[in-house]
Amino acid sequence: MTGTPADAGPSPDVPADAARRRSAGIYGTIVASAVLAAGGAHLATAPLAVAVVVTLLVYWAAEGYAELLGEHAHAGRLPAWSHARASLAAIWPMVTASYVPLLSLLVARLLGADTKTAATVALVVAIALLLVHGWVGGKASQLHGLRLLAVTVVAGTFGVMMILLKLIVTH
Repeated sequence: MTGTPADAGPSPDVPADAARRRSAGIYGTIVASAVLAAGGAHLATAPLAVAVVVTLLVYWAAEGYAELLGEHAHAGRLPAWSHARASLAAIWPMVTASYVPLLSLLVARLLGADTKTAATVALVVAIALLLVHGWVGGKASQLHGLRLLAVTVVAGTFGVMMILLKLIVTH
């Protein structure tokens, strides 16, 4: 029975969900970078790490709320809890995107760097992650050559902007 939903192959929601997770990861990396840049010279390491995580949790909850209310509340009805839970889970990479930069912050600090230097290390790691996000996203979009390079560089530029922010805020 060709043409039936069962024969249709993967659901179109699968690529959309992967793209949504990727965009949440990029957004989370940028937000984490902004907090690291703004607080790296003013907070001790543990409060800085907590500030990153708490900020991302607030952004994650706000993003989920805005999406559910703006896109899924219809005719006086809110979406089912299962839909809300799935929607929040899809953007959870916004929070988990901070794990590697935070780990690098803590490792740099344990290796003797001061918090300001450790925050810079974490920002450099975040730039590397953004470059990976850009590359993977470009490849998933089947980009090649200069277009792939362009989306990769743009992603990394967001991290570079956070380094510039850090330099402006701390000097």
